[in-house]
Amino acid sequence: MKTPASTYRLQIRPSFTLQEAAALTGYLRDLGVDWVYLSPILTAEEGSDHGYDVTDPSTVDASRGGAEGLAVLSRAARDAGLGVLVDIVPNHMGVASPPQNAWWWSLLKDGQSSRYAEAFDVDWDFGGGKIRIPVLGSAEDVDQLKVVDGELRYYDHRFPLAEGTFTEGDDPRDVHARQHYELVDWRRADSELNYRRFFAVSTLAGIRVEIPEVFGEAHAEIARWFSEGLVDGLRIDHPDGLADPEGYLARLKDTSGGSYVLVEKILEPGEQLPEAFDCEGTTGYDALADVDRLFVDPDAEAQLDALDARLRGTSTAADYSEMIHGTKRRITDGILHSEILRLARLVPESVELPRPEVAEALSEIIACFTVYRSYLPYGKDVLVEAVEHAAEARPELEPVLKGLLPLLLDAERELGRRFQQTSGMVMAKGVEDTAFFRYTRLGTLTEVGADPTEFALPVRGFHERMAHRQERLPLSMTTLTTHDTKRSEDTRARISAIAESVPEWEAFLDYMQALAPIPDGPLAVLVWQAVAGAWPASRERLHGYVIKAAREAGNSTNWTEPDATFETKLISAVDAVFDVPEATARLETFVALLDPYGASNSLSAKLVQLTMPGVPDVYQGTEFWDRSLTDPDNRRPVDFERRRTALAALDAGAETETRNEMAKLLVTSRALRLRRDRPELFGGYSPVEAEGQAADHVIAFERGAAGGLGGAITVATRLPRKLEQSGGWQDTYINLAHDARDEFTGNSYPAGKLPVEKLLRSYPVALLVPTNQPGKP
Repeated sequence: MKTPASTYRLQIRPSFTLQEAAALTGYLRDLGVDWVYLSPILTAEEGSDHGYDVTDPSTVDASRGGAEGLAVLSRAARDAGLGVLVDIVPNHMGVASPPQNAWWWSLLKDGQSSRYAEAFDVDWDFGGGKIRIPVLGSAEDVDQLKVVDGELRYYDHRFPLAEGTFTEGDDPRDVHARQHYELVDWRRADSELNYRRFFAVSTLAGIRVEIPEVFGEAHAEIARWFSEGLVDGLRIDHPDGLADPEGYLARLKDTSGGSYVLVEKILEPGEQLPEAFDCEGTTGYDALADVDRLFVDPDAEAQLDALDARLRGTSTAADYSEMIHGTKRRITDGILHSEILRLARLVPESVELPRPEVAEALSEIIACFTVYRSYLPYGKDVLVEAVEHAAEARPELEPVLKGLLPLLLDAERELGRRFQQTSGMVMAKGVEDTAFFRYTRLGTLTEVGADPTEFALPVRGFHERMAHRQERLPLSMTTLTTHDTKRSEDTRARISAIAESVPEWEAFLDYMQALAPIPDGPLAVLVWQAVAGAWPASRERLHGYVIKAAREAGNSTNWTEPDATFETKLISAVDAVFDVPEATARLETFVALLDPYGASNSLSAKLVQLTMPGVPDVYQGTEFWDRSLTDPDNRRPVDFERRRTALAALDAGAETETRNEMAKLLVTSRALRLRRDRPELFGGYSPVEAEGQAADHVIAFERGAAGGLGGAITVATRLPRKLEQSGGWQDTYINLAHDARDEFTGNSYPAGKLPVEKLLRSYPVALLVPTNQPGKP
């Protein structure tokens, strides 16, 4: 199996095609990248900027460059010595525009007799033999239906007509009633929908790739990529939505000829990837959480908790466990209630298991789940524990919970399989997309795949996790920024510096709340940390972010019923930093305080991520400073020509300094090149202990294999403001077993005691390479 030393993620879209990606391969090679990593490229909804709404799995999207574009990209990658990794989406298809999706069009036209009826996950009985499409503005909107050119039309929406269901002059409402689908008020989706979706997105319909014929048709084009040598590996989007992830991965390995496969699996702290999964690892959110916490000051936790309590008007900070139980119940009782009711319909109704209590018990079990899902029998203990916790919280439901447990533990039954698919949906919507916008004490902590109650990670704990990663998942991806992160790596790095500056942060927050009040204290924390982390940023970017964040939080406004008064005040607060000189000055003063420490955090986190065990990914453009916020802000166009020019300047000897974005390019390029060109330096993992008064401010490790001649040594700075306030490095040192050269400065150091102050005089990081190994430069 061919495996990457590193990857570089590119967002392929109509405005940046496969042909344009091909033109970048020379730059990526020079940067040190080993494989190019592409966002989804199969044909998606017209105008889709992300590609996760595939409408035709049999073709490469023409607007993204088509099959010829993939061939061009693949040839260019080969010529540059690069591999190719592609993101695929097996869980669902885009169905917003039925004429664009032949599978969906056939299903709507022919119903249960469609050749694609088995491909979609529809509860036909519940819909009375029809699939419900939640597209109408109200129930009365059936009066707006028209028949045009042999199709049923609702404004710009087009739907097929079954054979023999229309003759000229028929009332469109009667024609609608004869179809295999029912157009319904969009509000009915919460409780009455009868097809599985991607989370609560009604325009993304789940497909059943566990059925061999469905898998085969959905993956025929993907199989061609491997048979023709176009692609080397795959990234699997949302495997938790599948009925049988283990079986899917086994079939995919066979289809791809045993190629490199990663899964977008979010692991909660302490959770392990199931050993039965035939893949090389995850897409790296677990690594992101570990790296971030290295650079958060643990002493700030009590101070930020006190501030959180003050803003909430309570005696203690928010209880995260209680919060996520509530947000998950908000989802089970709201936008995903249809899924809960579908589960309840699978439980044989009896005196012991009455349906209303069954639905309530299922919601409670899911709300008590501590991970996204089980993969029975793997995860059985988590399910049993969730039922026990549900019974403790709701003793009146205990008989029903006990009756449900054996049914849920039976993975051969549809109930057991579907429950596992559903718990992950609720976790994603209730935690990532709700609680993470409510639990706001420090924005660094609320990233996908992280437990925000783990405030900081000590050096020893980091070393233990990295040794485990090297042993168990050496080919798993590591990342700091993705298309899904809620804040990019450099935004978070600056926010982390707040933990070393809590008094100044509290004063800044109080000033802004007095000058431009946001009438939701916890949300104000999230907003002003994000503004400070991303600054400078345009008014438009910040407007988009704060409205999305407030609606996701759902406390003061929401998506379905926006509170116009609150949102006006929110926008006014953001406008103040552009329109009120006092607000602008206060913000810029606070950002100036954080910036040098944020830059140090950025370079340190980047070097750690690029050199720790695993396969490092660089998200497009983040070899320069990238202070993005949540999507779509993190998918903005990248100026690659500027980066190419800067890299050439560095290679020609140009100098830089820590706060210049070229410093990040220096760290990224030198670390990537070393990993690609000297793999023997990255075969193991062992801590490098610092000694002296500032030893706690050093994170250092060696990547040489056990018994080898020595490997690359990473040295990075932690908690830089506290380091500065305590007098700097002073007598702190590390011991070198070999003579070594720093890849960033070119400086050489003899074996023995090396003062950290000398090593990190130019930058807060160093990457040391042994120079006295036989036959090595």
